[in-house]
Amino acid sequence: MADSTTDPATDPVPPFGAADRVVDDVATLKALADPLRLGILNTLHRYGPQPLTVKEIAAVLGEPQTKLYRHVKQLEKAELIAVAGTRLVSGIVESRYQACQEGLRLSGQIFAADSPDRPEALAAMLAALDTVRAQFERDFLNDRIDYTPPRDGSAGMAGIFAHSGFRLRPERADRLRAAIRAALAEAAADEVGADDEGDAVELVLFTLLYEAKPPTG
Repeated sequence: MADSTTDPATDPVPPFGAADRVVDDVATLKALADPLRLGILNTLHRYGPQPLTVKEIAAVLGEPQTKLYRHVKQLEKAELIAVAGTRLVSGIVESRYQACQEGLRLSGQIFAADSPDRPEALAAMLAALDTVRAQFERDFLNDRIDYTPPRDGSAGMAGIFAHSGFRLRPERADRLRAAIRAALAEAAADEVGADDEGDAVELVLFTLLYEAKPPTG
């Protein structure tokens, strides 16, 4: 039978959801510029504030456990995740990880045309898109996507699949942006924990909204 003892982490860990973090440095951008690392980070956010072991994260992502260790260390080095506790299992120290922030926001300055960090910023954004694609494919293949009609009786199915482009007046674009932010903030405030035993449903949402400048040349 395996021996198992639990100890708190040696270093203090910021409480889950302490604050959003604004990313404006190359080191953090490089840590984010990988779909698997983003998948690890998203999994910790999804199950937070409950800390997870590498084995548990690997099971969620459907990846070999050994494949994750290097990526976990890179995220830890960038202070995006931290050890929230350890336990001794059969003489081996097993760490449990937690995200260091509730959310991430990329600084607008790193996308500027004269920014030296622009390539890394683009790589981080493309990695995020790859992460969404991988999660959708995983959920689709595992029959986790709900195609039933909406509970409010409206037409279609519960999921929303849309790729849209609009030409709006500036003030209308501002109202749309504000409405999306308000809806996201309301959903975040209403979120229940992963250990909630009620009738909560899991929603997956990726939001990308930007104003496109007129083409040049």
